[in-house]
Amino acid sequence: MKILQKFFFILSTAVLFSCGESEQVFDGEVKVAGKIENFDSNKVVLVQFIDDRTDVIDTLKLGSNGKFNYDLTIEAPGFYELIIGDKKSVRLALYDQDVEINYDVNNEDSLVILGSKDSQQMIKVQELMDDYQNKINELNDSYYEAMTNKDQESIKEIQTKAMNLEGDHAVKVKQVIDEMDGSFAALAAIGMLNPKNDFIYIDELVSKLNTKYPDTKMITTLMAQLEDMRALSIGQTAPEIALPNPDGELVKLSDLRGKYVLIDFWAAWCKPCREENPNVVRLYNLYNEKGFEVFGVSLDRTKEAWVQAIADDGLTWTQVSDLKYFNSEAAATYQINAIPATYLLDPEGKIIAKDLRGPSLESKLKELFD
Repeated sequence: MKILQKFFFILSTAVLFSCGESEQVFDGEVKVAGKIENFDSNKVVLVQFIDDRTDVIDTLKLGSNGKFNYDLTIEAPGFYELIIGDKKSVRLALYDQDVEINYDVNNEDSLVILGSKDSQQMIKVQELMDDYQNKINELNDSYYEAMTNKDQESIKEIQTKAMNLEGDHAVKVKQVIDEMDGSFAALAAIGMLNPKNDFIYIDELVSKLNTKYPDTKMITTLMAQLEDMRALSIGQTAPEIALPNPDGELVKLSDLRGKYVLIDFWAAWCKPCREENPNVVRLYNLYNEKGFEVFGVSLDRTKEAWVQAIADDGLTWTQVSDLKYFNSEAAATYQINAIPATYLLDPEGKIIAKDLRGPSLESKLKELFD
């Protein structure tokens, strides 16, 4: 006890005789306050996001002037939502700073968040989400219309727009994250990135956040998920696949080293796979002599269906399968839970792209060979 008393005494005198700003220790209490104007109810609900669910923290009563004040106990950085009836939901990122929320329900653009810098960053995240969702909805409407009219040219054009939209959106998301200066609100923005395409960026970001917010559950959980994905991230050598072809001969993925190889997970029963096959056939015929190969991995259950689909679709490249559906050894290795799914490898067998099909596959092959 005497040693502890001496230690604290040294700390206190150091503060008295130093000119720098003293570091404040977070006491675990955060004030959630603000004012909701023109709201026909006197209650708002505060909920917390925990894993894949939300828990109601409390119902906050508004005063006659619309003001509210609530003391929230927080053990670690977390995401919350203030639900203002059916009028507005305000996402908050809370940890060691008080927050003030002001909103007029008669003015959608009136939201102002003061105090918590992390919560202020959430406004930018929400704006990105809303903008992207609106554009996706527009493309979906156009796509369904084109499908109804069987307008193949429009369908292809919309698919290209969707591919470009995802890429442009990822650039915007990363720009916003980079401007956050280490805020854990970046965790909310990460969900808008595709880890298959942006694994390295996400991995580095999460590592930095873990240094700043050690032992935070949501970060350690994300790190574990990334670790599971690491072996299949872009830049890694693709795991070996050794399965029998239709003639029963064992064929290895590594036999195709020296060429660009598209690992194509498909099945005879998979309609989207069969619809994509003509596109792959066309691109295979176009680029095969330049060094492009396809390694088809079927998740079929019967040899008859598998072989018949190969013949019907004119698939002349290497085909393998253990006929175990999604229990296939290769599907487990490559974490396949839906098809079609693809991995593109360089001549050294390293992964350079994922889930390419349609316009995105054609664009990538043009980039490599033309």
